Amino acid sequence: MNSQPSDIWLAAGLRTPFARVDGPLARLGAIEMSVPVMRAMTRLETSPPGSQPRPGAGIAREGIRPDLLVWGTVIPNLGYSNIAREIQIEAGLDQTIPAFSTVLACSTSMVAAFQAAGMLGHGGRELALVGGVECMSRVQIGLSQNLSDWLRRFFQARSLAQRLGSLKDLKARDVRLHILAVRNRATGKSMGEHTEEMAKTWGIAREPQDRIALASHEKAIAGQQAGFFDDLIVPVADASRDGFPRSDTSLERLARLQPAFDRTSGKGTITAGNSSPLTDGAAGLWVATGSGLKRLSASIPRARLVDWEIAAVDIFHEGLLMAPTYAIPRMLARNRLRYADIGLWEIHEAFSAQVLCNLAAFESASFRREKVGVDFDFGKFPVERLNPHGGSVALGHPFGATGARILSQAVKELAAMPKGSRAVVSICADGGLGTVALLQAE
Repeated sequence: MNSQPSDIWLAAGLRTPFARVDGPLARLGAIEMSVPVMRAMTRLETSPPGSQPRPGAGIAREGIRPDLLVWGTVIPNLGYSNIAREIQIEAGLDQTIPAFSTVLACSTSMVAAFQAAGMLGHGGRELALVGGVECMSRVQIGLSQNLSDWLRRFFQARSLAQRLGSLKDLKARDVRLHILAVRNRATGKSMGEHTEEMAKTWGIAREPQDRIALASHEKAIAGQQAGFFDDLIVPVADASRDGFPRSDTSLERLARLQPAFDRTSGKGTITAGNSSPLTDGAAGLWVATGSGLKRLSASIPRARLVDWEIAAVDIFHEGLLMAPTYAIPRMLARNRLRYADIGLWEIHEAFSAQVLCNLAAFESASFRREKVGVDFDFGKFPVERLNPHGGSVALGHPFGATGARILSQAVKELAAMPKGSRAVVSICADGGLGTVALLQAE
């Protein structure tokens, strides 16, 4: 259980459009993709991604100077270890601002907000810029560990004779590439394979999954047409809006897609159409104390961070993406809130099946009592309040950026609701982890 923040606010940030792999953002690396977001949020004069900022330019006189920077990415790169600092330098921000990186799979930039919240109010720090990025188009391929070890020894050899002698130690089976895959290291299964298991455990059929996916697209398209995303997105490269929402999809089209992860049992239900796509994108968010909030424009939507929770499950005996079903009941119970008390629910759609498994668990009294350890009547879950402008199935899911995207989106939605309205934002993450936040409009 966490300690509840007393005077911490979230303010909506900016993000790139989310684009498909090998699409309009493919030529940018994770750093280059993040620079326009960080510069736009701090109101620095924009420059082409990847260009070298003027040395010593620092923060613009009329810009916003955060006291702390936290940024994350899930896919590692051999060229750097602290991506937050590298983006800060490339963006030309004041280098006396502390900057550090974080990672927690799909929850990366949400946990960045929690980390920043815990550090504000100390040492005069009142305002933090947090976020994350994923460049799925430019995943760095490595060498097998044994080949890497051999090469290191080869180049450390002090003579040609030693190098030639080391050739006998190189085994043909070690000459392999290490290609990253979207799968859990401990189980060896992909996220989709794990979610297929969850769907079978909870009896989630194909049609309701496709309906969740269709609703996600319809809401995202409506949001685009209404201009909801316009002040949340900064154009980058040749992209100015999210590329995934489809106005031409339908239940019939979704039903024609073949299972993507269970292709042999005849019981597979997860397809490319009801799963979040591999995505490029970066997103940022403001975290502030009440005093720090005054340094932002009054026009930026904001909401109070009332509480948060992080949970974990045993991935060998529980569904990989079920941790939010533990976190949300615990957080609501200690705040004495029922589902109906929450006016907005933003739940990350890694897969439509994962959302439906979570909803089924939310309404299972036996699951809450026997597994979560919470004996509290939360009532019926209000599905009509779920993801009003679409979720990750339609908008995309760049792992490190999704937390900042979904929090900014929820803050903007909540700020338009009556004072006192509450929102719950939930993200499931690889490794059996989950993070959730309770926000309130003020």
